[in-house]
Amino acid sequence: MSEMQVFEGNFEQRPFNTPLEYGFRALFILDAADNVAMDLQRIVSYDYLLVHTSDVPRGPKSLHPAVPHRGAELLVKRSAIQAGLHLMLSRELIKVVFAAEGILYQATNLTGRFVRLLMSQYSKELAERASWVTKQFYEYTDEELASYISQNVGQWGSEFARLTAIDLLDL
Repeated sequence: MSEMQVFEGNFEQRPFNTPLEYGFRALFILDAADNVAMDLQRIVSYDYLLVHTSDVPRGPKSLHPAVPHRGAELLVKRSAIQAGLHLMLSRELIKVVFAAEGILYQATNLTGRFVRLLMSQYSKELAERASWVTKQFYEYTDEELASYISQNVGQWGSEFARLTAIDLLDL
């Protein structure tokens, strides 16, 4: 009879909502950007739009589930994405470009090679969504992208608030 193996993993080393996950997604974004360098704020915006594509009119189905008040993710993920970018930089999967606009991040010749090594269905869908996001918002200036985000962030996830209010009505 075989013994049951017990997993004694450290849950503090989970991959979700960590710099590692954000760094991997940033690789997909930068790879899809066709060698265009971008600043941290654009990467933060693209990361949100990457996993919540259905928040954009006529966007593809979102990779992550719609959760209440998901727009607030934009407020909390900046430092984790920055740490993820530094992690990818330390592995030479991206590079830093110092420009008049500030500190920018850009794909290297290893970025695409690494991204294409990932073969899961999620990775394939991530690459498709990254391509869609970068094409959809490529022509937006930083100011236009910030304006788009600020005009819509309050709506993203608010559909749950309306459903809760309806449920609370005593009919």
